[in-house]
Amino acid sequence: MGKTLDQSLFPAPSPDEQRINQLRAELSRHENLYYVLDKPEISDLDYDRLMNELRQLEALHPELIVPDSPTQRVGGKPAEGFRRVSHSRPMLSIDNAFSAEDLGKWDKTVRKDAESLSVEYIAELKMDGLSIALRYEPVIDGGVRLDCGITRGDGQTGEDVTANIPGIRGIPRTISNAQLEAVGLPSAFEVRGEVVMPEAAFERLNEELVKEGEDPAVNLRNAAAGVLRTLNPNVVAQRGLEFYAYFLLVRGDYWPRGQSATLEALASLGFQVNSYHKRVNSVEEMTTFIEGVESIRDSLGYDIDGVVIKVNAYETQRHLGYKSWAPRWARAYKFTAESKITVVRAITVQVGRTGKLTPVAELKPVFVGGTTVRRATLHNFDFIKGLGLSVGDWVKIERGGEVIPKILEVVDKQPFEFPKYCPACLTEVVRAEGEVDFFCVNANCPAKLLTSLVRFAKRTVMNIEGLGEAVIKQLLDRGLVTTVADLYSLTKEQLTSLDGIREKSAQELLKNIEGSKKSGLARVLMGLGIRFVGERNSELLAQEFGSIDALLEADQKRLDAFLIADNKKSKKQQEDSGVTDSRRAQAIVEFFSQPANRALVQRLKDAKVDMTAERRQRTSQLEGLTFVLTGTLPTYSRDEAKALIKAASGKVTTTVSKKTSYVVAGDNAGSNLEEARKLNIPIIDEIGLLALLRGESAKN
Repeated sequence: MGKTLDQSLFPAPSPDEQRINQLRAELSRHENLYYVLDKPEISDLDYDRLMNELRQLEALHPELIVPDSPTQRVGGKPAEGFRRVSHSRPMLSIDNAFSAEDLGKWDKTVRKDAESLSVEYIAELKMDGLSIALRYEPVIDGGVRLDCGITRGDGQTGEDVTANIPGIRGIPRTISNAQLEAVGLPSAFEVRGEVVMPEAAFERLNEELVKEGEDPAVNLRNAAAGVLRTLNPNVVAQRGLEFYAYFLLVRGDYWPRGQSATLEALASLGFQVNSYHKRVNSVEEMTTFIEGVESIRDSLGYDIDGVVIKVNAYETQRHLGYKSWAPRWARAYKFTAESKITVVRAITVQVGRTGKLTPVAELKPVFVGGTTVRRATLHNFDFIKGLGLSVGDWVKIERGGEVIPKILEVVDKQPFEFPKYCPACLTEVVRAEGEVDFFCVNANCPAKLLTSLVRFAKRTVMNIEGLGEAVIKQLLDRGLVTTVADLYSLTKEQLTSLDGIREKSAQELLKNIEGSKKSGLARVLMGLGIRFVGERNSELLAQEFGSIDALLEADQKRLDAFLIADNKKSKKQQEDSGVTDSRRAQAIVEFFSQPANRALVQRLKDAKVDMTAERRQRTSQLEGLTFVLTGTLPTYSRDEAKALIKAASGKVTTTVSKKTSYVVAGDNAGSNLEEARKLNIPIIDEIGLLALLRGESAKN
């Protein structure tokens, strides 16, 4: 008989060791789903939390670390079907931060470890796509040519996707000697960056997949990965992938001039570099940048899942060094799961293979977490009862990368009687005090887009001849235009694909669109469709502020003072029109407070649309007049009244003299009122002051 093994020689694993083994198996499974099969089951945030837990446990038990642990790897396996290529240096992960406190701890460590070296950071967007490396080699007739394109793969070895690179925008095939010399690069180098799929291309792809009876892509990142791994380069060229460059390597090492210079050099070489990057010198500046990015995240047109902070100086990077999986000189601030508001159109019931009944919310489609969400699980009927959910309710949903979105809460039980969000674009609507109607002030709202584009192209606005309603409808139907800014990126090929547009007409229309860029600030303001701002007020605003940037910074008090002084209408005229100058100022502030509208302005600026005007020399009925304010006015504070007078070129002093033109008196007026009576200075109230501002006579 064989001997029985003494089990005491093999003690049971400790709880920590059991958890380590469990985490390794779970993470390996999720890596295979994410990197190889492009079918993730959990969010990036949940994956990162599992990885961080494993790293912490392994740090407590270094004797348990094994070479094939997920913490010792930086990615997944390459997909089958492509030649495998080794990277010049590993394409590492970046450690994550989830709060300002995390960033503060990292910043403190960096400054301590950097010793006397410079510590300055560059903040960039964390694109949610597929990382690739592009190698450029010299050619006989001078310059360099793209030699090889490699996916990240497992970080050590990737897939050779060179044949698909020409179909990706933002990547130059060749670069001249003159360009290389201008930035001081040798004739062989490597560029690293992210391949992403824009939202518009993602929507077109899923429409085609659904028409062909296929399942739609889960999210933008998966769609980009699937297209890049397509074995047919012609298909890749049709899918609208884009590349954003962020690293430059020479002889297998990062370019020694630092990250800021790297981004500038990449842009000058012809690579697409994301414009949202900034030097930051403190945690406060990091968080300010992060908050700004989050505010415009929905309007970018592509998916991001955070912000990457990198030490700028190469010398400091080298001094700080690397862990086995990540550089010590970089952190990725990960956004929390994104949430949106939408409406429940219906509640249906699915029957699973075990017979389990699962209720599902059929939602008004909304773009969240990198994909268009149309359905959300309701788990069970107790869950519905707990939410108090019914058809027609407005709900907040969350999707942070997981396949199935979650309904967090019911936010409005009576959406049609008390609207909070525009049903076409889900932008929060506005209603001024005293008004009965709600309004959507999103210039990109699809429900308003046809009207907006028709107005924008009018002869009296941007004067784009040939861009009539019939053409605009076709552009909208085919998804070629989603904002007025998209007009400036139209191509001849896109226009000739429309019914009734031939090459000559397309060229003429493109010429007219290009010519409209010189229309100036007043016409752009008319084209944006700001409530209560027509031709006259657009001209006045352009002449007063001189640029769109100055107008963006104006607050309501500044606008209020200017419009009251400039619009010399009688009080009765304003009452008849239903619009006071104060309400007009409020509408302008409401419009430009919307992140989507500010992003639209930025896109017009990027397209080189002129949004400046020659400022005029201000004249006013108050020019040469001196005022003294005394007492409490019924409507305006003393500072506000003073601003109104100064905006109309008047002067304000604190004491009455023979040079005083008017004393403006309110309740509880002081000694200045008595002095005015002694000197026979005209005394007026707030109504009299407003009359003077309108160019009327003031009764004293």
